[in-house]
Amino acid sequence: MKRVLPIFIWICIFFTPAANGQNLIDAEFKGSISLQEMVANYGFLMQYGVDMYKITYETPDVFGQIDTASGLIVIPIHDEPLAFPLLSYQHGTVNGPFDVPSNLQGGYELATVFAGVGYVTTAADFLGLGESRGFHPYVHADSEASAAIDMLFAARQYAEQNDLLLNDQLFISGYSQGGHAAAAVHREIEANYTEEFTVTASSPMSGPYSISGEMRDVILSETPYFFPAYAPYTVLSYDYVYDLFDDVDEVFKQPYATVIEQFYEGSTGLFSLNSLLITQLENLTGESITRRLFQDSIISEVENNLEHPINIALRANDVYDWTPQAPTRLMYCQADDQVIYTNSIVADSVMNENGATNVMAVNVNPDFNHGQCVEPATISTLLFFSTYQDILTNTPEIEHQKIEVFPNPAFAEIQLQGLTQEADYQLYNVQGALVGSGRVKTDRASISVSHLPKGSYFLKVNWESGQLTEKVILQ
Repeated sequence: MKRVLPIFIWICIFFTPAANGQNLIDAEFKGSISLQEMVANYGFLMQYGVDMYKITYETPDVFGQIDTASGLIVIPIHDEPLAFPLLSYQHGTVNGPFDVPSNLQGGYELATVFAGVGYVTTAADFLGLGESRGFHPYVHADSEASAAIDMLFAARQYAEQNDLLLNDQLFISGYSQGGHAAAAVHREIEANYTEEFTVTASSPMSGPYSISGEMRDVILSETPYFFPAYAPYTVLSYDYVYDLFDDVDEVFKQPYATVIEQFYEGSTGLFSLNSLLITQLENLTGESITRRLFQDSIISEVENNLEHPINIALRANDVYDWTPQAPTRLMYCQADDQVIYTNSIVADSVMNENGATNVMAVNVNPDFNHGQCVEPATISTLLFFSTYQDILTNTPEIEHQKIEVFPNPAFAEIQLQGLTQEADYQLYNVQGALVGSGRVKTDRASISVSHLPKGSYFLKVNWESGQLTEKVILQ
């Protein structure tokens, strides 16, 4: 349930930025989106319009040198003094250095969605993208984590300088590459930043958590795969970080090596590279089978020598073999055509074997591909987070109206106790579909659910001075 609490219990957050980065450099206003537009664009859960700012800040590059990085911070528009949680959002794979959230591109929309339900949301562009120099270290866990965490510190500085109130909660999410990054951020905070941040809940979505296992098997298979550019992007990234080879031709066959080199040099974007590689593979070999990009000697080494430098680099960037302490949901779709769904199954299994007590992989739609999965995964994440979210306020009447939802689990009906005024309610399934709505007019009002199948649902109740979102289970 979203708890709206008096501001006198707000926990003030003080910190001193470390010498190795984190410092806020500048903030540039990028525009606003009204609540009406948010509702029209993104639907029933939106509660706030948003303001957007491009943030530049310091963070170390992969070689330990201080770099200027950038990202987007999205702030709910509000009139009364409210202290919002922070949410660290990680964007998915983008086309090139300028296709990033701080330029209102590169999947920035999801950052605005999170802000629209009451989170001050940060979206780091990542190293090598936006204002940062060098080649982007794609799916490189350590730099994904450091760029996002240092942006959280910069966001706190921005908040302090601009009288923006934050509470002590932190949520983490991201989609696709951003799912990988979200897991990396969560892991790093719980390993090394527990004095500065406490993760409230985390929801990586459709991420390649098993780079050395599940994703490696996809790339090395004889099955057609229509996103072959991900393989050279990953290899180029790890060569940039770990110095794996001297020349692209050592790893990739011609004519593929030429266009891959052009991508590395920045003369073509990732999406164009992907189209070119598909065309070349189909024309030369008959099918878009990614392993055919590689030199035969590299394939042999990678398949037969687990200690080959490429395999070592892949393992170094797996993000599934650890033990999340905060509640974590791994949202995925079983028909994902880009990031095979078994990434989430493996992560769920290993994390629970390691002793995690609140980790679960959630198949939000078994029939959706990677692009289609964005919406149900995001809705499920928003509803999951809503059961932990606090927004602190100095409006006492909101706190005084305490609504109890019972029984939970429920059977034929749900009771609402504590309402002192009429309220509207909506009931959603975990895919975000509206399955019931109405208005309750009396104390201890009841909502019939006997017609609904067993499972988990989210009840949203709105009244004049407040609202709640409560997860309910029907048996």
